[in-house]
Amino acid sequence: MSTRLGELVERLGGQLVGNPDIEVSSIAPLDVANASNITFLSNPKFRTKAAQTAAAALILSPADDEVIGASYPGARIVTANPYAYFARAAQYFEQRKRVRPAPGTHATASVDPTAQIASTAIIGPHVTIEADVVIADGVQIDAGCVIGRGARIGANTRLYPRVVFLDACEIGENGIIYPGAVIGSDGFGLANDGGVWVKIPQTGRVMIGNDVQIGANTTVDRGALVDTVIGDGVKLDNQIQIGHNCRVGDHTAMAGCVGVGGSSIIGKHCTLGGAVGVAGHLTITDNVHITAASNVSRSINEPGHYAGSYPLAKHEDWQKTAAVTRNLDSLRERVRELEKTIKTLTKEEPS
Repeated sequence: MSTRLGELVERLGGQLVGNPDIEVSSIAPLDVANASNITFLSNPKFRTKAAQTAAAALILSPADDEVIGASYPGARIVTANPYAYFARAAQYFEQRKRVRPAPGTHATASVDPTAQIASTAIIGPHVTIEADVVIADGVQIDAGCVIGRGARIGANTRLYPRVVFLDACEIGENGIIYPGAVIGSDGFGLANDGGVWVKIPQTGRVMIGNDVQIGANTTVDRGALVDTVIGDGVKLDNQIQIGHNCRVGDHTAMAGCVGVGGSSIIGKHCTLGGAVGVAGHLTITDNVHITAASNVSRSINEPGHYAGSYPLAKHEDWQKTAAVTRNLDSLRERVRELEKTIKTLTKEEPS
């Protein structure tokens, strides 16, 4: 399953320095790559290791190429963003090796006769597809998935085993939903009546854009009255909770165990580190980046880096606060000594 370097560069771009007919079969790290591999350098501190790698070809930036290009004997692909190039090359090799089942519906699947399933779709064992579902070309639905009434699944989207995709929810093209994810469960909508919780029906949907990735055991709740919306290119890690009526902007990424309270709006191109908690009914503007384990208790209206559990602050402000906090113990001792000195001096003063 090897490919020519020239063919790879024709597909992905970049400047090839070296023999375009070199064959490579996969990508490997700098220190383990061999003559059948391509590797990449995305951090300048590994330049020495890159210059010594045994890989057939090296992906690197123009700046790194200036420093080590002459000393590296293999072919080089020069590109502005080596890490992104590596990601796309890895996708290319993975797609070439992937064994895709033949289109069709497994005999054990339960499919309502009103469902519209493209002839190129793959429906796996023990899948349940309810009434009025529409499944587009190239969709792959793996074993044990449940697709609720009126759901829509866009072209070339894949649902891994045991995904639950409930009534009237929609996802666009080229999506990936990993095992155990639940899309469209009821949001946590309750009214308190004299100490008794009264359930509020959740009548909205979940609307998911194109090129979205949703991790294993992640849940996205349907809206109460309006839809929960996940924009194009959003990447959600494992075990994330997105509450009802939330809106997540295009190309935002969230690491594992993030929790977003109901009716919060997350802007475009944001990143939320692992275990970040966002309270409900907040707005976070575009291009906000929040450090892992931070708690967001108020809206964020200015782009930038934020960190901290209490209180949430701009990243640079939090670093200053943390530095002061580390020195509080010694500062307390110094204050005590000063207080003792003041008392002593006060007693020694003549009356």
